[in-house]
Amino acid sequence: MANSLLTTSKILNKALMVLHQKCNFIWRINRQYDDQFAKDGTKIGATLRIRLPNEYATGTGATATFGDTTENEIALTVATQRWSAMNFLSSELTLSMDDFADRVIDPAMAKLAAVTESDAFAMTKDVYQQVGTAGTQAATALVYLQAMAAVSDALAPKSKRCNHVPPKDMAALVDALKGLFQDSTQIAEQYRDGIMGRALGADWYENTLTDRITNGNKVAAVTVSGAGQTGATITLGGLAGADTFKKGQVFTMAGCNRVHPETKVDTGILQQFVVTADATSAGATLAVSIAPSIVVTGPTQNVSASPTNGGAATFMGTASLVYGANLHFYKDAFAIAFADLVLPKGTDMAARQVMDGISLRIIRDFDVTNDKWLTRLDLLYGYKAIRPQLACRVASS
Repeated sequence: MANSLLTTSKILNKALMVLHQKCNFIWRINRQYDDQFAKDGTKIGATLRIRLPNEYATGTGATATFGDTTENEIALTVATQRWSAMNFLSSELTLSMDDFADRVIDPAMAKLAAVTESDAFAMTKDVYQQVGTAGTQAATALVYLQAMAAVSDALAPKSKRCNHVPPKDMAALVDALKGLFQDSTQIAEQYRDGIMGRALGADWYENTLTDRITNGNKVAAVTVSGAGQTGATITLGGLAGADTFKKGQVFTMAGCNRVHPETKVDTGILQQFVVTADATSAGATLAVSIAPSIVVTGPTQNVSASPTNGGAATFMGTASLVYGANLHFYKDAFAIAFADLVLPKGTDMAARQVMDGISLRIIRDFDVTNDKWLTRLDLLYGYKAIRPQLACRVASS
């Protein structure tokens, strides 16, 4: 009788609806690769090779130079399994779905949604463009317009752009910008709901899970050590033992300007780089992993020249500072893909359901000693900043 009221299918449906309501970041990034993992029993570690747009050389005159087409690929690996475990009495299955959702599903899925969203926001540390002042609240139109300009310079489309900010920054922005250059509907929404809606070239979303960046203990008097450096590693100098750099730190290097993505013309603006792995020095120099890779020639050229030997490496923010990193991005900057987990045998019930590409598995078994149903909900997913140049961090407090 109880099972006829609340089946696993009904529980899955409700759980997916709660997940949909509580995650406003993963729904606004690229999820077109879900189908690639939509196979029974995808394993942790399964990898999809995503092709990025090819780049070609151009020239002038009657004689053309033909080069090989080199496929640009990036790996998206399904590496994260998240679960939420519940137990409830047999009598609770006789509740209405609304009551059962309030008492069991909503609390369980709220936590599962939070850790999933937080995992995805970790991609913020892969973004190398940054505007604003680290440690100072980002509450002006100008700083978000600067982020929009940076993403536009990377040739991102104007549509499907979002800003994700924490509640404190949303509150400051709504207060600072209320009523400015907006129609009556937007103004009403600001006063009624305390949110921005669509403004400054993007849809705005309040999110308590936006990422935070931690600087290493060395940000001043850092130099480039070595001429002609290219690739995804840079040797820095001016260091002492135990100087640290943290993943997510953004910096520039003298003599290394970004170029226009198509024409390769020097823009006169220093290229920004991000540290991609924590590093600690043992002496005066240290090889640090960075993104993007330094490419000075060819179709994939992204900088005007290698960094100047002995030139300054200028890091954003003060030593050991922890600061907020809001996001302005076009949806293809990031991707997340959900996979189908295997349905085990020998349980009371194992089922799987998909909503908008998100595959959620439920496994249920019975504890005869305590008259309880032991139930777990599982997600399996992978995420990757596939085109981080289409995003820009907005440094905040």
